[in-house]
Amino acid sequence: MSPGPALPAWLTRVAVFDLETTGVDVTTDRVVSAHVGVLDADGWEIAARSWLADPGVPIPEGATAVHGITTEFAAGNGRPAREVVAEVTAALRSLLVQGVPVVAYNAAYDFSLLAHEAARHGIEPLVDPSPVIDPLIIDKAYDRYRRGKRTLEVVAEHYAVPLEGAHEASADAIAAGRVAQALARQFSLPPTLTELHTRQIGWARSQAASLTEYFVSIGRLEPEETLDGSWPVRPSPPTGSH
Repeated sequence: MSPGPALPAWLTRVAVFDLETTGVDVTTDRVVSAHVGVLDADGWEIAARSWLADPGVPIPEGATAVHGITTEFAAGNGRPAREVVAEVTAALRSLLVQGVPVVAYNAAYDFSLLAHEAARHGIEPLVDPSPVIDPLIIDKAYDRYRRGKRTLEVVAEHYAVPLEGAHEASADAIAAGRVAQALARQFSLPPTLTELHTRQIGWARSQAASLTEYFVSIGRLEPEETLDGSWPVRPSPPTGSH
């Protein structure tokens, strides 16, 4: 095999993070389950913690169909949402303070929803988490014209990363981490985490602008509407708390 790009130093240890939730609205939907782990250079998980929360609201059937967790199961087996949100936030904050990058697929979704949950429960949110690695943003930046969907399942398969038990927080988190490592082996990514984080902010903004243009052209958005390209945390609406 021909040697690939020089592997960045951050590849040796990455944290992984994923949420399963009651829906897709980051401002109003709630955490149902969460996973935070750490992968070594070979993609093996060397530390892990999973949580199940009682979100305190009914879990819609559509959400249950995705992750398999019912309202009754969460209420009977989950811990109070405030405790779970506090512990997940603390775990991520601890990793980031140590300089361990946190991989999250479509990071703006998970980090934004977690920040809103934290604010809802009176917990100090992660306002500007860094360093974060988002395989979705990176894949779009380096392989922009590849056709097809960019769901985690599709992208994992493209990079030959096994994903068993999709839409289960630990399976999705681990697969996202391994996709990030696969991207680093295939493409010449920025050499430092700081530069990679900064570049992703710009890529996310330009990708949102491009998608906005496309959605307007097909009538899915009105001309005055825009998709929010903020990354890795979307700002709260004016009525929300920061």
